[in-house]
Amino acid sequence: MQVAFFSTKSYDRTFFDRFNNGHSFTYFENKLDHRSVALASDHDAVCVFVNDVLDQPILEALAKSGIRLIALRCAGYNNVDLDAAKRLGIGVVRVPAYSPHAVAEHAVALILTLNRKTHKAYNRVREGNFSLERLEGFDLYGKTVGVVGTGKIGEVFAGILQGFGCRVLAYDPYPNAALESRGIAYVEKDTLLAQSDILSLHCPLTPETHHFIDEAALQKLKPGMMLINTSRGALIDTHAVVKALKDQRVGYLGIDVYEQEADFFFQDLSDSIIHDDLLMRLLTFPNVLITSHQGFFTEEALTQIAQITLANLSACEQGKYLDENTIVKPA
Repeated sequence: MQVAFFSTKSYDRTFFDRFNNGHSFTYFENKLDHRSVALASDHDAVCVFVNDVLDQPILEALAKSGIRLIALRCAGYNNVDLDAAKRLGIGVVRVPAYSPHAVAEHAVALILTLNRKTHKAYNRVREGNFSLERLEGFDLYGKTVGVVGTGKIGEVFAGILQGFGCRVLAYDPYPNAALESRGIAYVEKDTLLAQSDILSLHCPLTPETHHFIDEAALQKLKPGMMLINTSRGALIDTHAVVKALKDQRVGYLGIDVYEQEADFFFQDLSDSIIHDDLLMRLLTFPNVLITSHQGFFTEEALTQIAQITLANLSACEQGKYLDENTIVKPA
């Protein structure tokens, strides 16, 4: 199968070439959008990532160029117009799970770093400043941690926090029996917001979860709590959270995703002017920690992403479908 890869970096090429089982790849660093869609010509499929654009006009252009399969090398598919894909006969496959430990552990890393201020201590010591002033944290033991979304990542995250001795509460329309058997209680959204010292988001972005944390939700939070998001940026209303940070309703914010990240993340912009006043405002807060969508970025996860994506491509080439990985079957 001839596959056009978009939004690729060196690590994508390394892992996909390592496990390639007979397909032909063309790697493009370009993000897939209206300017780059023509690059998909003369290919059978496109392989895309979280910030590639797959709306109706792009899908129509792909269909005209002969593309019959979209292989997402990620779990989320909120960037794909599924109705248009079905109508055009384009198949859509994804990687539903790739080392859930990677993202869950990164969420914990954000919590520990924000709490114990290790990033600030590291910079101080490098400058010969060994003062402990303003580095005070708190014990995680005994704190109440709310988990929104208890799929594979949320389940792993909840288990890690139980290991710290935290009281874990969960919110999900579809409770996870394994977590309930470990004593984790499912509660209503308002209860979760009011009781959580730390709230971590691990749900997909859907119309129902868009701005799950909005101004109304922020008003219900325990003052000074910690908010963590390693899922999708638009789960949080960024304008509202900036106000909550200023009002000290949110005491700590750790995000690995951002609503407008497609214009910035996965790029080196250190010599550029960043034209996003909201992102720059977030960076001025001393109690905000932002990483650039690196939660998935472990050797184990990259290996699974490559292997599962390649299995999807091979199955579709043979007219077969891996059901749990298939969102839309090609015509």
